[in-house]
Amino acid sequence: MIERQLWHPVVLADEVAAAPVAVRLLGDKLVLWRDGAGAVHAWADRCPHRGAQLSLGRVVTCDGGAALECPYHGWRFEPGGRCIHVPALPDFVPPATHRAATHAAVEAQGLVWVRLEGEGDAALPAFEAEDDAGMRKISCGPYDVETSAPRLVENFLDMAHFGFVHEGWLGAREMAVIDDYRVEATPDGLRATGCKAWQPQSTAHSTAPAQVEYGYEVTAPYAAVLTKVPEASSVGIDGYRESIALQICPVDAERSRVWFRFATSDFERDAASVRAFQDTIFLQDKPVLESQAPKRLPLDLRAELHTVADKASSLYRRHLKMRGITFGVC
Repeated sequence: MIERQLWHPVVLADEVAAAPVAVRLLGDKLVLWRDGAGAVHAWADRCPHRGAQLSLGRVVTCDGGAALECPYHGWRFEPGGRCIHVPALPDFVPPATHRAATHAAVEAQGLVWVRLEGEGDAALPAFEAEDDAGMRKISCGPYDVETSAPRLVENFLDMAHFGFVHEGWLGAREMAVIDDYRVEATPDGLRATGCKAWQPQSTAHSTAPAQVEYGYEVTAPYAAVLTKVPEASSVGIDGYRESIALQICPVDAERSRVWFRFATSDFERDAASVRAFQDTIFLQDKPVLESQAPKRLPLDLRAELHTVADKASSLYRRHLKMRGITFGVC
């Protein structure tokens, strides 16, 4: 399954501290923990001895380093996954085959990302603003949603719902017309440009309604980025820029965990207001997303109706089909 060879976010990086953390990715139970050097590790949440959840254990100091201790019989595993101590047999030297199942893990964009399978240097979903020192980064979420990851990406690309789901915020019913925009395929997904929307409050910092220009890019099957350029007078900051990454953990085929990574050129205003604004917007989306049937995104374009206003999402469905994505689609 190609999805297992891709990087997926699973938890905010600062949530992995002294104690092990249990997460779920693509239906698999994982445990995350940090070693003595602060490096994060992602393993199958199952002790190879008798199957207990390692996330119920603890991180201990052992032979000058850190080890993850199983809660059941106290077996200890060093950061590479090898068992280094069996309390019931103090003189026993565990063979190399006595080891936990490990996965690749990395910290980036405020999150821990995990790849279940694959070798080499596969790239994380791109977010160019992350390395822009002229933009402040703020993480929002997580939000748990009873729907598939592809449904969330498609909602992120969709402007036609602004005037209805986000009325008074990102749109108005009487201003719901979607002007034509450009969409093109890219190696990682798609790019949509020239997207415009009239919005009563386009950002947490808006002081007046404005015409806003959007750009969208799907950067991985379950990741996307939007850039937003409101009229300067509506924000009160000359040269204001905003870029938002949608970061999704496909917990299982019909359940997802979502974060948004905000990059903003405003370094002065309260980060709490940004998070509160995103809470408002996403919690408006959530009940509609969870109402959609089926929860898995249909890749057969005949299964649902489409118009020219939906051309970004239609191209997204074709891209998933071309990539051979099977998790969260039907």
